[in-house]
This record gives sequence, C-alpha cells and structure tokens, in this order.
Amino acid sequence: MKRWLSHFTIVAYLTALSWGIVAHALNFGATAHPGMYFLVWDMFCGWSAYSDRMEVIGEGESGRYYQLAPGPWGEFKPYGDLGRRHYDYYGNLAYKFALNTLKHTEHEPMARIFVVEKSWAKKFNLPDHLYEQRFGKPKDKQVYYHVRHVFTPEGVMLSTAPSWLTEQFALTITDNPRLQADTQRNRPMFAFELNTRSRPAGQSADPYDPYRIMPVGARSGN
Repeated sequence: MKRWLSHFTIVAYLTALSWGIVAHALNFGATAHPGMYFLVWDMFCGWSAYSDRMEVIGEGESGRYYQLAPGPWGEFKPYGDLGRRHYDYYGNLAYKFALNTLKHTEHEPMARIFVVEKSWAKKFNLPDHLYEQRFGKPKDKQVYYHVRHVFTPEGVMLSTAPSWLTEQFALTITDNPRLQADTQRNRPMFAFELNTRSRPAGQSADPYDPYRIMPVGARSGN
C-alpha cells in the first residue's frame, strides 16, 4: 500500500509539474484558475531591481495641484503598509481613484488628472547604516518621476506612456546604432502564431504582442 501511495505521489507531482511547464511555455491556461499559480513557474521572473509607487495628481484650473489618492479619509491597505493604488501597476484604476476623491470633496474645477510613477533602486530600501556598510558611502537616494497617463476630468485619456523601466529599456535599444542596424538587417529564424484567434481579423500586429506573426528567415543565422 505504501509503495502504491508513493508511486501515486510521484506520478501526481510529475504530472502537475509537466502541466505547469507546458502551460507556461505555450501560454495556454496559465491564468485559467488561481490554482495555476502553484503550477506555473513564475515565482521570480517578474522581479525588478526597482521599487515603484503610483501617485494620482489633479491640476486645478488655477494651476494648483492636488493629491487625489489617497482621499482625505485615509487609505485602504490590503497587504502590509502599501496603499491600494500602489498595486495598480498599469494605472488602470487610477482615474476611478481620482474620481472617487473628486466626488466626495469640495474643490475648484480640475483641468487635468495625472498618474505619476515614482521609481528608485531597491538598494535604497536598506537602512542607512546597512547601506553605508555595504556600499561604503552615505545613502543618496535617487528617485525618478515618470508621467504614465494624463486624463481629462471626464476620463478621456490625453496621453499614455509605458512604465519608466520599460521606457529605459527601449532607450537602450534606440540609442545603440549597432542594435538598430541589426534590427534592420536581420530577421528571426523561427516564429509561429500561438493563437490566431487572440486577435480580430484585419487588426495589425502589435510589435509587443507575443502572439504576432513574424517573418521567417535569417541571412545571418541569428
């Protein structure tokens, strides 16, 4: 009985592990159920060397700026000491946070609403004495501010931008003449469409879409 139980445990473990690898590799059902979190290998691949915070700022018609999140009644902190707005990495709910504050407060008419990303290297999260011990110098925290979205008071998006880290990555490509030449000269050797139904017919391929069709062939063999 013990041998059968051990065999069943091994087979179940290997089956779950194999299913997670296949789901992750083919992007098939990776988010179909919360239980997939325990099967798909994604524990560390999304970690960044930078800490991020999201700020929601309103610009009044007088030119004065107001903090619209959190509201004057306080902030909801679902986990630890971080407010809810900081979990909205893409800023999808930022306008709703601002609108909720504007609906329940007295203020001058707003001209624009800004979603600002604040980023800094995680090494600056160390206490001062540990930072000096590790790097041999006093901490001089460098913080980068980056406007992600701009809305009208009615919720119409005026402009949008990728995250600060994504934009820095793009700049490293566009500022490198050799990489620019490679992108014009070379083509990928292998490419395939993972899911042709994920994009409506006639819609142009987004260069950042992992499902897009790419030309096949490579003169230099890259």
